[in-house]
Amino acid sequence: MSEEHESKSDPSEPVVYHIRIKGHLSRQWTEWFAGATITLEKNGETLLICPVADQAALHALLRKVRDLNMPLISVIRTAPGQAGPPDS
Repeated sequence: MSEEHESKSDPSEPVVYHIRIKGHLSRQWTEWFAGATITLEKNGETLLICPVADQAALHALLRKVRDLNMPLISVIRTAPGQAGPPDS
């Protein structure tokens, strides 16, 4: 059985994901992650805040993270208009 989920967001509006990886990326990666905000955190992690158009774009983005050979810590989808990731 599958469940249908009602989407109340505008499908033309990109979804924003917060992707956290272990280690710091240098600023040279900003262009490779076009459209993403890269934040180097004091705990040694990097936070990528990425607008994503669709699932195919999300998978392409995750392939880039994989290709960096840095451990992926989390991927969190934020609600439209939400400033930060949801509370865990």
